[in-house]
Amino acid sequence: MPVKSLSEAKSRLSSALSPLERGALTLAMLEDVLDATRALAGWETWVVSPDEAVLEVAARRGARALAEDKPPLSSAIRQAEQEALDAGVETLAVLLADTPLITPEALLRALHTLGPVVLAPDDDELGTNLLVRRPPRVIRARFGSESFRKHLETAALADVPAAVVGSPELAFDLDVPSDILTLLRTHRQGRTRQVCLEMDLRARIRVHT
Repeated sequence: MPVKSLSEAKSRLSSALSPLERGALTLAMLEDVLDATRALAGWETWVVSPDEAVLEVAARRGARALAEDKPPLSSAIRQAEQEALDAGVETLAVLLADTPLITPEALLRALHTLGPVVLAPDDDELGTNLLVRRPPRVIRARFGSESFRKHLETAALADVPAAVVGSPELAFDLDVPSDILTLLRTHRQGRTRQVCLEMDLRARIRVHT
């Protein structure tokens, strides 16, 4: 899981949340996603970030904390890839940490999907929330704008089969203020919901929008 510095995280929420609030929400989502990943037997969770607070939370929750060597996201992923190759890892999954509705069951179904490449797109099928590769560099990771299309194209050009997993738990990512209201409507329990309620975001965002 790559995680930005808290000072830069979730900039698209800046119209509704202060920098400190965005940082608190980022950490809350990280904890909810860690709850899901740490529940999977046989998988090790790595968190790559330049932020000490992020790495501290990851280590406290039993994940392996990797200090990011250099930005941007693509460099952090390459760093994790090299760590995986050095460790002899056969399968590497890149999971974004702003997917607070994820469950161990949904994640396990995706990880058990057969094939060298498995993709879980976001709701708009523009971004990629989960990329599973067997082996870790069977195709190049292409996170960023329209990453879902780019991953499919990269796999096709390499003649590598790519399976697509449709899962509402994996498709939801929290990027804009309206996503907070969507999360609250699900009544999904977790640290993210708790933090949103503590900051009274339901009322604040309705007033703001």
